Amino acid sequence: MGAIEDIYADLDTDVDESEFREAVEQKVEQMDGLADEETAAMLIAHELEDHEVGTISDIEPGMDEVKFLAKVVSVGELRTFERDGEDEDGRVINVEAADETGTVRLAFWDQQAASIADGQLDSGEVLRVKGRPKEGYNGLEVSVDKAEPDADADIDVDLDGPATVDSLSMGQSDVNLRGLVLDTDDVRTFDRDDGSEGRVSNLTLGDETGRIRVTLWDEMADRATELDSGTAVEVVDGYVREREGSLELHVGDRGAVEVVEDDVDYDPDATAIDDVEIGETVDIAGVVRSADPKRTFDRDDGSEGQVRNIRVQDDTGDIRVALWGPKADKEIAPGDEVLAADVEIDDGWQDDLEASAGWQSSVVVLDDAATSVGAGAGDSSATSGDSESAGLDAFADDSASGAAESATASDGGAVQTAAANTDEPHEGDQIEFTGTVVQTGDPVVLDDGTETMAVDTGSHVQLGEEVTVRGQMDGDRLDAEELF
Repeated sequence: MGAIEDIYADLDTDVDESEFREAVEQKVEQMDGLADEETAAMLIAHELEDHEVGTISDIEPGMDEVKFLAKVVSVGELRTFERDGEDEDGRVINVEAADETGTVRLAFWDQQAASIADGQLDSGEVLRVKGRPKEGYNGLEVSVDKAEPDADADIDVDLDGPATVDSLSMGQSDVNLRGLVLDTDDVRTFDRDDGSEGRVSNLTLGDETGRIRVTLWDEMADRATELDSGTAVEVVDGYVREREGSLELHVGDRGAVEVVEDDVDYDPDATAIDDVEIGETVDIAGVVRSADPKRTFDRDDGSEGQVRNIRVQDDTGDIRVALWGPKADKEIAPGDEVLAADVEIDDGWQDDLEASAGWQSSVVVLDDAATSVGAGAGDSSATSGDSESAGLDAFADDSASGAAESATASDGGAVQTAAANTDEPHEGDQIEFTGTVVQTGDPVVLDDGTETMAVDTGSHVQLGEEVTVRGQMDGDRLDAEELF
């Protein structure tokens, strides 16, 4: 074989040999005798290899031209537009395509768009694409110069399977995703460059594969205020963006968030509290030991802020969680099971660690959706030695009802400890309970490490003091007759 044949044989390209030879001849002419055919062939080969990308995830907006394989996921509608200074309208069709690493929007123009509109492209076809990538409105977009079907290529992308949180990828659009509402934020306003006012809100969705933040724009923003935690919804026609290294699902005026009747499972995978370290952003889950009143403060800009501290305990330890802004208004009380997701671990008071739940965090009272979230009551598989993931099993088994195995007699009557069996204390039961004071006032709240007890007492107690109370159950409180 000659030099050109040898160079072409070493190429991994979809350009056929006749096109390669033609390009070599053009290169020789362009260089006006400064390069022979072999040199020109090497230059052309180098240009071709520069444009080849292995996968969609390798494509970047700054590249001049790329070539890649992708499977057609969906075909959009033909749209027309006016071009400046031209009588004939332009035409464009957007095609969603994917490989095993991600999704990209392909923009086909004019005659190509018209051919696709006539039915010459179907979902499931694999294309060899050559085009120019850019950052489009909905993420990565490739303006297609050439695309040809490749019947022999195989790309493992499931077109029929439902979207899940872990299946989403940067640049994906036309996303329909079902999930459980874990948290919602208030509507915020902002000024656009054109002087108009924009509106935005957020909610957090979870499914069996993970959790994602959903951003709702303008007319959709009010939807976050209409949904409660634990509601199963479907996001319709969303698109995926990246923010601070994490994927978000965005919903604009073309999309929707609709309530569905289907059950959606969400199983938190939390970090053991004893394992958290300063500077980490983690998920923690546990039982609320104490809940302080909300406090307000003045910011440097003159606005008023608010914060509320709660203490959360799992099987490995406990930690104070600071709820900032609207999260301070959440109805959270001692004994509630909560998930605090995406909280930042800081150095707190007296060198104790503290978790900060700000705007990017989600705080969920799991009782609101226990049947859908999979709280796992009765499955206490986590132990203090299992530090990889505390989950909910670390506290769900005995936190509500307690589990002690003794009963004593006092004053000739049966005195049942607060956790004498797996049944909750009933109205009128005589109870003895020993615990640490985690809340003063009315009521006093005691914590024995496995459960909390609300106590009505006129005695003075101090935070951190260990006391024993005896008395009779009155509703969900212990009416203390003795305290020592």
